[in-house]
Formats: sequence, C-alpha cells, structure tokens
Amino acid sequence: MKIWGYWATLGWGLLAFIAGQLVALAVVVVWRADALSSLAQNPYDGRFLALLLFISTPITIAVFALAVRLARWRFSDYLALEWPPTHYVTTGVAWLVGLIAVGDALLYFGGLPLVTPFQQQSYATAAAEGWLVPMLVAAVLVAPLSEELMFRGFLFRGWARSERSTWPAIVVISLVWAGLHVQYDWTGILQIFVIGLFLGWTRWRSGSTLLTFLLHALFNLEGTIETALQMRFFP
Repeated sequence: MKIWGYWATLGWGLLAFIAGQLVALAVVVVWRADALSSLAQNPYDGRFLALLLFISTPITIAVFALAVRLARWRFSDYLALEWPPTHYVTTGVAWLVGLIAVGDALLYFGGLPLVTPFQQQSYATAAAEGWLVPMLVAAVLVAPLSEELMFRGFLFRGWARSERSTWPAIVVISLVWAGLHVQYDWTGILQIFVIGLFLGWTRWRSGSTLLTFLLHALFNLEGTIETALQMRFFP
C-alpha cells in the first residue's frame, strides 16, 4: 500500500473536481437548454445547484475510489471513514456551536447580514420550482459528503504526511476549500476558512472524516435554518 504524493494527490483532486463539475454541468445544460437565459440572469437557481451536486458527487467519489484502488488501500481506510470515540463527537459539536455563535455575533454587531444573497436566492428559487426539499438535501448532506471526502479525506491523507506537515496541510486545504466558495463575499469566505481550520484540526485529532462530515452537515443545517427563518419571517 502507498499514499499518493503531494502532486499526485493534487492531480487526483483536480481530476475528481473537474470531471464531476463538467459532466454535471453538461447534463444539466442539455436537460435545461430552454432555461439557459434564465440561468444566466439567476446563477443561484436552487434546482440548478441541487442537480449539479446530485450528479457531480458520485463522479467525484468514483474518481477517488479509483485512486484509492490503485494505491491498494481500502476506500474506508484511506479516507478515514470510521466513527471516532464519543468524546470527540461531543467536543466537536460543542466547538462548532461556539464558532457559529461567535461568527453570528460578529456579523450581527458588525451590521452585516446573517443570510447571504446566495442563500436567499437559492432558497427562493428552489421553493418556487417545487425543489425545496431536494435542494435542502443537497445543501445539508450531499455537499458536505463530497467536500469532506475531497478535503478532509483525500487531500488530508496525501498532504498531512507527518506531524510537521499536518498544520501546513490543514491551512492550505482550508484556503483552497474557502476559495472555492466564490458565491459568498469576503466575510462568508473568511468564516468558511475558519470552519475549515476547525474541521482540519478535528480530522487530525479524531482520525475520522465521518466526524468532519457530521460537523459540516450540522454547520450547513444551521445556515439553512437561518435562511428559512429569514425568508419566512423577515422577507
């Protein structure tokens, strides 16, 4: 068995991401060719985003499965898909609640919105098209699954190769993860970067990508609940 090197890990990660995005985009564009003009005006269409996630995620996972097989590992072992001891779970959830509370407080007292235009637009369009439930599933479960397998799973395994390289890997992975969230402004990207550092630290200490998936899903769930409350009571 071997662990893919730094550049090979990056290459596989790029291949998985690009393949998933291109195939998903091609399928959605062909299926919704009549709606391209509206998508250009409304790029955060909830149904469009949900479909992208549902189609791209299996392709991304398949690429990682191929890479792991060529490295002669079990998929679950290479990506650390194991449940950690209970105290890691309770500690992780407690830290997540604290980070969310601090982040929301800074936004609120700084006069910044808790819910971004991206969240409002995707929620509203999905509700109008009857795709609210699939969009919520995509946001709360599918997106965290795909991103955790890539960032705290595959990239972490290839880049955090020793105690000395662990924190540089966590920082770089968090920067890349945050940088991909171009739908947010600088405050949202900064918050995602901080959460990425927390998830990377949790992955390192617990040895579990399942735990980071759970925490990521809870983070997205909290954002989804805030969006629903905003749209329902403070439109």
